[in-house]
Amino acid sequence: MRNVFLFIRRHFNFLFFLVLQIIALSFLFRYNQYHQAAFLNVSSEITGRINERYNGIEYYFQLKKTNEALVAENLRLRQQLKENYEAPDSIRRLIMDTIKVDSGRSIIKYRIMEAKVLSNSTGSQTNYITLHRGSAQGVRPNMGVMGPQGIVGSVINVSENFSTVMSMLHRQFKVVAKLKHGSETGTIEWDGQSPLFVTLRNIPKSAKVNKGDTVLTTQISSLFPANLVVGTVYDIVPDNTSNFYILKIKPGTNFSNVEYAYVIDNLQFDEQKKLEDSTRKKIQ
Repeated sequence: MRNVFLFIRRHFNFLFFLVLQIIALSFLFRYNQYHQAAFLNVSSEITGRINERYNGIEYYFQLKKTNEALVAENLRLRQQLKENYEAPDSIRRLIMDTIKVDSGRSIIKYRIMEAKVLSNSTGSQTNYITLHRGSAQGVRPNMGVMGPQGIVGSVINVSENFSTVMSMLHRQFKVVAKLKHGSETGTIEWDGQSPLFVTLRNIPKSAKVNKGDTVLTTQISSLFPANLVVGTVYDIVPDNTSNFYILKIKPGTNFSNVEYAYVIDNLQFDEQKKLEDSTRKKIQ
């Protein structure tokens, strides 16, 4: 203990300067948006590199489960190929319409990019996921993220080669979802308690809801295409103060072992947002 005090006394000026420097930098990054953004980008890059090295070891021991998930996902996608379907024979005469609705062009709304998960948290009120994809690979904020079994979250910060995702297990994450049977819509949010469940609110009591029903995304969301799996109904809680249910949802994604994800690029997002912002300005 005596040596500690002697060390502090001997280097007091330097230590005092170091403390003041840390305080000054914290004020600089906290109250200056430009420096804050620069700091977040640098910190995301550094932590991403560290997590990448650490994740390499952990990834080796999870290869079997990862391969099984990828095989199942590839099988599901292959079963949706048009080559797997054939129209039944019919005696009706086939009439070809000479009008081409879109002049032969296919309009793509969503582009999907795969990404490896480098780090993931589930134990706090604000959980994040780090992906090994960044601005250099076409990722930007406000992109949805899904996994093989369901939605995961949304991109909120990007560096050159890494991106940070706000997990569905985050108190501020919200997305509009619907019941598969009945199509009633509500809002998915997390109450900050168990990482095994999220909450679906604003489903009217007139809706026919059963345990095990599937919950899907809707076309209202700009983050996700419609009909992606959010989860399944685990419990139904009537809200005595309103005419709505509070549904306890078990997410399709198991957040304790997410290793791969898919970043969803809405190619029409900028156009939609520009139109909506312009409309609000006109109304105001």
